[in-house]
Amino acid sequence: MPKFKPHTGTGKRVKVTGKGKIVREKAGKRHLLEGKSSHVTRRMTGTVVVDKADTPRVKKLLGR
Repeated sequence: MPKFKPHTGTGKRVKVTGKGKIVREKAGKRHLLEGKSSHVTRRMTGTVVVDKADTPRVKKLLGR
């Protein structure tokens, strides 16, 4: 059997916390920010926990 290789792109996008939760950055705050209101850009700051439905797939990609 070949060795399992974790998905490196997923590893760069998500982080596993000490308790095992998977957190990610919010999307939409990279470019075209002049057209977005400050209310919207503030809402996109910070990290959020990955949705419960997506957690098994992300864990599989990370090799956990």
